[in-house]
Amino acid sequence: MRITVKVGTSSLVHPTGNLNIRRVERLCKVLSDLKNAGHELIFVSSGAIAMGIGKLGLRERPREMSAKQAVAAVGQCELMYVYDKLFSEYNHVAAQMLLTGDDLRDATRRRRIQDTLFRLLEMGALPIVNENDTIATDEIAVGDNDTLSAIVAEAAHADLLVLLSDIDGLYTANPHENPDARLIDTVEALTPEVLALAGGAGSALGTGGMSTKLNAARIVTGAGIDMIITNGARPEALYDIVEGKRVGTRFLAKEAAQ
Repeated sequence: MRITVKVGTSSLVHPTGNLNIRRVERLCKVLSDLKNAGHELIFVSSGAIAMGIGKLGLRERPREMSAKQAVAAVGQCELMYVYDKLFSEYNHVAAQMLLTGDDLRDATRRRRIQDTLFRLLEMGALPIVNENDTIATDEIAVGDNDTLSAIVAEAAHADLLVLLSDIDGLYTANPHENPDARLIDTVEALTPEVLALAGGAGSALGTGGMSTKLNAARIVTGAGIDMIITNGARPEALYDIVEGKRVGTRFLAKEAAQ
């Protein structure tokens, strides 16, 4: 399988902004093992700004654009250092790709991104993709890595997109507020009723939320790709996913749901 895996900020760092070392080590180990098993992986990773906040010892996420971009520059360096070190321990080569909305909207740039992704996969490397927060502004930003991962999955002709989040999947109500909320196993269509379950924003250190995940589902299912939302606190769930077991919430590609 060719799988795009996206990990959210809340799955990578503690609330302090410092790296969740144990979880990141487990995630890199599982991804490396899946590559060893013959799967092709594309890894979309959030966390640059949060890592920068921790590295610089800041108390909160900056609000000014230039400050956020400066923090991202520090954090992206730290993030890739960690990934390169951990994947190297399992004899895998990491490759960094930083993209903006303009790169993905322009047809020529998009083809070059596709060519690079395909060549990296042919070479056995692990592409690690993030939005280029150091230069992205409101005009050229993708806006969130859920959407970015969906666009990348479509461009890479992936078989599956997995979003590792801080929640087990899509619920019938907010599970933090409603004890009767039930996990939805399968979503066959993004109906108005499903979209109404999106709720609010994500964590204080991240930019996502359920609404961005449902937007990602709209993109990939329309392109014939299934998507799964599951909890990033247990990276080992990726083993169950590739074995076809039920994990989290699965959004069926349009032709599969018909």
